[in-house]
Amino acid sequence: MTRKQKRLAVIGGGMSFIIIAVFLVMFAFSQSVAYFFMPADLATANLQPGTRIRLGGLVEAGSVKRGQGSTVSFTVTDGSATVPVSYTGILPDLFREGQGVVTEGSFDAATHAFVADSVLAKHDENYMPKEVADRLKKDGVWEDGTGSGMAPAKGEGTPEAAKDAKGQVVGSTTP
Repeated sequence: MTRKQKRLAVIGGGMSFIIIAVFLVMFAFSQSVAYFFMPADLATANLQPGTRIRLGGLVEAGSVKRGQGSTVSFTVTDGSATVPVSYTGILPDLFREGQGVVTEGSFDAATHAFVADSVLAKHDENYMPKEVADRLKKDGVWEDGTGSGMAPAKGEGTPEAAKDAKGQVVGSTTP
């Protein structure tokens, strides 16, 4: 084998390895993809039974019902449609009615119910997943700082603390 043939064999082997690695990564990602839907989207979606999806929106007020053990049922809404959700497990501490939530699981079109195997709740009063916030803003349900009764708008509710030029709170009576 000449030097040129050895070089071509090494380059060919390296390219083959890279192609196989890319194929395996793409196959692994295709198996773990979960598409994002809002409740209104599910009415028109043509989903195969058992397809994993993410359902996002707001937990409807008055809809949380605790069942046997750690089973919880609640309703997710986007202002124009609602979807009943069933979840068995421990809910995040910040999960509550009127707050943003993203659930992952499968949708049963026959019963129009969603069976979740994971629930993600927002982590503070200002956060909501971008897809959920954009859709709720588009539908007129969510406004920055308000969120349909979720947090008072600026200038309403509790007064804002006075801040100096550096953004530090001044005049606080707390120790």
